[in-house]
Amino acid sequence: MHTGAKRFLLAAIFVAAVVSYFSAQFNRYYLGIAIDVGINIILAVSLNLINGHTGQFSLGHAGFMAVGGYTAAAITLALAQAFPAAATPVLFIAALLAGGLMAALAGLAVGVPTLRLRGDYLAIVTLGFGEIIRVIFENMDAVGAASGLKGIPNYTNFFWAWAFAAITVYVITSIVNSTYGRGFIAVHDDEVAASAMGINPVRYKVTAFVVGAFFAGIAGGLYAHHKQFLSPTGFDFMKSIDIVVMVILGGMGRTTGVIIAAVLLTLLPEFLRGFAEYRMIIYSLLIIVLMIVRPQGLFAFGKKSDSKV
Repeated sequence: MHTGAKRFLLAAIFVAAVVSYFSAQFNRYYLGIAIDVGINIILAVSLNLINGHTGQFSLGHAGFMAVGGYTAAAITLALAQAFPAAATPVLFIAALLAGGLMAALAGLAVGVPTLRLRGDYLAIVTLGFGEIIRVIFENMDAVGAASGLKGIPNYTNFFWAWAFAAITVYVITSIVNSTYGRGFIAVHDDEVAASAMGINPVRYKVTAFVVGAFFAGIAGGLYAHHKQFLSPTGFDFMKSIDIVVMVILGGMGRTTGVIIAAVLLTLLPEFLRGFAEYRMIIYSLLIIVLMIVRPQGLFAFGKKSDSKV
């Protein structure tokens, strides 16, 4: 592992711990937005592994987030009373990891049979998967069905959101810049040439989906314990589009740009709260303008294969 990346990880976790320690002195509204930013960084960076580094086009990331969110929330709701207060962090981490693993299994389930597809066909399949997940939760009485899951413990704070954001950036950056991770770049650049060199494109596509889905599940668990309420409508097609826009705006395959875009697009609706009904129109126009004027992304810095932060 690169020493600079390890230092970044440790420094980010330390800063998150310090800020979280003094968080009681901050405005709760702004603190909540900061937590949202951390969660969106996890979602955007994890999707960037799939769409940016590996060259796929997934429209079902909100589905993975939903699986992780509902799984983590169900675990904490079932076991919170059985654990003493001192063991709450252990329960929370276990619930987040369980949510991530369930989302990874969902990523494997959608990846193995479909990732021989490319482009528009893959996008349609992942879109359908995300909608299937939403409908399942909408009709599952055990998690509140259409009325939503209520009473989720408020475990997510600034430290958890930003510590996991730092871990996500570190892990995905390390994977992409490793010898194994260069296979993602090869598949992105030319699947036929990669196959001719002995690289199995399907293997790398499935790996990207599983890893990306895992971190999306972690983000879902953090989101559930931050909002304390889950509704199937919160994980619809538009949520996936929000995450895709972050990746496109930041620059496909560029981690630093994607992080900046995630921050910007989390804060932008707060500044445009009086025009909330036009948000998706603004996003759509933004994508159109980007594809014409700057197709590499507004915040595309440096080399595409270099994801060091």
